[in-house]
Amino acid sequence: MSKLSKRQRRQMNKHNGSSENNLKNNLKLGRIKPKTINQEIAFNKYNQDKHLVLYGYAGTGKSYISIYNALNDVLNGGYNKMYIFRSVVPTRDMGFLPGSQKDKMKVYEEPYKQITNQMFNRGDAYEILKQKDIVEFMSTSFVRGITLDNSIILIDEFQNMTDHELNSLITRIGNNSKLILCGDIRQSDLNNEQTGFKQTIKILKNMSTVAMIEFGIDDIVRSGFVRDYIIAREYVKYETIYPHSADSGIREAKAHYNGSRQGLSDSDWRSISVSDNGTISVK
Repeated sequence: MSKLSKRQRRQMNKHNGSSENNLKNNLKLGRIKPKTINQEIAFNKYNQDKHLVLYGYAGTGKSYISIYNALNDVLNGGYNKMYIFRSVVPTRDMGFLPGSQKDKMKVYEEPYKQITNQMFNRGDAYEILKQKDIVEFMSTSFVRGITLDNSIILIDEFQNMTDHELNSLITRIGNNSKLILCGDIRQSDLNNEQTGFKQTIKILKNMSTVAMIEFGIDDIVRSGFVRDYIIAREYVKYETIYPHSADSGIREAKAHYNGSRQGLSDSDWRSISVSDNGTISVK
């Protein structure tokens, strides 16, 4: 796949008219800095023009920083468009939702609408970007036969996609495009045999153009409560977690608790004890 530099892409996109400049006059993307080491690594690898696979715990900002970097690049002429792909989960059948197919898909757009509106500090930012054809949300059901050139393709929640779905999406990538995958196997709505998560990671690990970044417990930035909850959950459950990318999280959890149920503390350094029946007490 031939690639252009960011400067070459920006020069090429100048011929597309002034719509991007008008858009920048109407919308101002707030500046975001990485909050954790792995977020910083993701920023650096993105700027090195790597395709990205960001996987790991919930609340670590995987989707957030991906959308920020993608929009920043598109609005500065690096690419024409950002595509967001997400599978229709959990039922994979939109028939139970009211309205047209387009109306039904809006439910799955809400996280990206919220993220985008927050980044631009205005409630209509996401809709404006869609109207300007800067952002497009698509389901995995509508990808056959298309080629995605000069675009950033974000495949979110990829743990909820089968190997066939992921293969169909990844093989849509055209010239001068960048791929970003975000996911967490712990949040999969598919069983271990159905999800294409592990197979896709095995394949992409063999590609020098792809950077793999695993987010751990220390990368959780959503809130202190979420971090404490996930730490406690990992500790209580770690003996029954199946071997997969959560293994590093299990090791982290064990380190947090020093191998003892009485060694647990939360982010405020309050002592937490876990009884044999799983009851958690804060002292």
